[in-house]
Amino acid sequence: MWDDSFPSFLIGLREGLEAGLIVSVLVATLVRAGARSRLPQVWTGVLAAIALSMSFGAVLTFTAASLSTTAQEAFGGALSIVAVAFVTAMVFWMRRSARSLAGDIKEKVTEALTMGAGVLVLTSFLAVGREGLETALFLWTTARAAKESAGPMAGAGAGLVLAALLCWGLYRRVLRINLTRFFTVTGAVLVVIAAGVLGYGLRDLQEGTVLPGGTVYAFDLSGSVDAGSWYSTLLQGVLNLTPTMTWLQVAGYAGYLAVVVTLFVRGVRDVPGAGETVATTPPRPDGAPAAQPAGPAPARPRRLLPVAVVAVPALLAGLVVALAHPKPAAGETVAVSGTDCGRGFTAPEPGRQDFRMHNTGDQTSEVYLIDPSSNAVYGEIEGLAPGTTRDLVATVAGGTYAWRCVPADGKAVTSKAVRVGGAAGAHAVAPVSERDLATPLKAYKVYVNQGLSTLVTRTRKLSDDIRAGHLDTARADWLTAHRTYASLGAAYGTFEDFDRKIDGRPDGLPGGVHDKDFTGFHRIEYGLWHGESAAGLKGVAQQLADDAAGLRKAFPHQDFDPSDLPLRAHEILENTLQFELTGDTDQGSGSGLATADANLAGTRELLAVLRRLLTPRAPRLLPTVDADSARLQKLLDSAHHGTGWTPVGRLGPAAKARIDGATGQLLEDLSPVPDLLEIRKSA
Repeated sequence: MWDDSFPSFLIGLREGLEAGLIVSVLVATLVRAGARSRLPQVWTGVLAAIALSMSFGAVLTFTAASLSTTAQEAFGGALSIVAVAFVTAMVFWMRRSARSLAGDIKEKVTEALTMGAGVLVLTSFLAVGREGLETALFLWTTARAAKESAGPMAGAGAGLVLAALLCWGLYRRVLRINLTRFFTVTGAVLVVIAAGVLGYGLRDLQEGTVLPGGTVYAFDLSGSVDAGSWYSTLLQGVLNLTPTMTWLQVAGYAGYLAVVVTLFVRGVRDVPGAGETVATTPPRPDGAPAAQPAGPAPARPRRLLPVAVVAVPALLAGLVVALAHPKPAAGETVAVSGTDCGRGFTAPEPGRQDFRMHNTGDQTSEVYLIDPSSNAVYGEIEGLAPGTTRDLVATVAGGTYAWRCVPADGKAVTSKAVRVGGAAGAHAVAPVSERDLATPLKAYKVYVNQGLSTLVTRTRKLSDDIRAGHLDTARADWLTAHRTYASLGAAYGTFEDFDRKIDGRPDGLPGGVHDKDFTGFHRIEYGLWHGESAAGLKGVAQQLADDAAGLRKAFPHQDFDPSDLPLRAHEILENTLQFELTGDTDQGSGSGLATADANLAGTRELLAVLRRLLTPRAPRLLPTVDADSARLQKLLDSAHHGTGWTPVGRLGPAAKARIDGATGQLLEDLSPVPDLLEIRKSA
């Protein structure tokens, strides 16, 4: 997305132009001095700086990946603060140095020409390396804030390409830019962006438990601001302003802007406004070539030097990455069987670990890495077949660990526990049993039974309307009855075959809407809104009433797997996004948003009965989901006018995008629920 790309584009353009100007001055000075043979030394230093910068970025990426979740937050937050410091220093330095940059570099090059090749290589390396390291650090930080790398990398690449073109134009004297003004304007924008990075870094440090106040919010606009809207995406992507911010974030953001902007504006007033920085050396007035500085003849660069300066940083980075990702030795493969679970397991080092699980038994097994004191699960493999080997990746911190193997037909076997030293911090999920879900399931069945009683009453009323020929009344009663059914969470066959009869769609039927097997609410909807007579709809309406009564009678005896209950919390709205919000189910009533509203009510009821299990396992999940639900509810309410609803097809593009975005965000935040409440075998 361009909003995630812009900060990286700006830093790529600025740092690329800064480094490119330095290289241009280096090259131009050597050319004017008649020392073209020394140019390879400049490019060797440039290659070394690029290799070092890319290696630094790789180290940051893979080092962070090897840490626990809490440590990753702390590591990322600390580097965000460092990145802000570097960017701020760069902004002020370049504002002061833009006009005198060329002269300073020429002086250094002239001095280097009288010395050996290594000095010129070092000059170009140091001149470009600082910009490269700053760029790598800022790119890593912005990619982490954006939670993806494609946008920031694309933005940085575009900025570097544009910077290269500008430097070429300056070098060839086909382009003139007031660089003082350019660096002043872009510096002001970067100061604002850096304030957002600082706020994001402080939040990371709070989530990493380095700084306090992680739950003390200055404001929470998540219930009134659409997180999926273009303006919200823009503010979050470019400025790192989020709908919810802590007091520490706000104080850091505002304090940084107050201090840095004041100093920056004061400095701008002190710097003369005129003056261009030109990368090339002006020709001598008499047209004579510049004299070659006195000193020893240019040293012929060694052919292996360019290879070495690129290879050494890459090899060092590879060494750091390898040390950051310790791989289990062959002897650390863990055996799994119904009689010997965990053979070969020794106390691992803290950090991200890759365990090789080999099933030596004769039965397929479930495998869990657990805390034996609480049975909390750190990682799992489902269905490990006999004779097969699969990897289980888990983050290990201070604590006690053991393996639990549960064969398909047999009792669970738990390995000997091992102790890992260090601070706690690895994330584990408390196990859920069928007994844990029994109470929520009972409460949900009571809710559904009550809803089915209401459904029977309302479908009979709808049938009576149609039998009496009161089609206008039937349309209103149809919507009421259908919303009742939708609020019961009939997702993915909850009501077995009754769902197809009561709320089936004509998709895939040979006759489409006229097929004899097309029955239920949508068949009546088609008839009511396409001018069909009461006589033609009488039989269908009576069948719907009979099917509703049949469902009410059958539901208490239907097999409802307790493990399906957490799935419904996600699947109901998944259906809503796929069918109601696309208009796919609309047979003429334009009531897709009304049904979506009923589906949201059903989801909230499910979460209410699951709240007791979810809160201790994910304390932040339900407050986030509640805010998402309130935001979606507000958007749906805005499409409800008296007894009517705006059809999905008549929503404006912006309104449709807001509803889709809010539903998608809610679905994303609900996605952990099935895993958190999955029934894991323990015996």
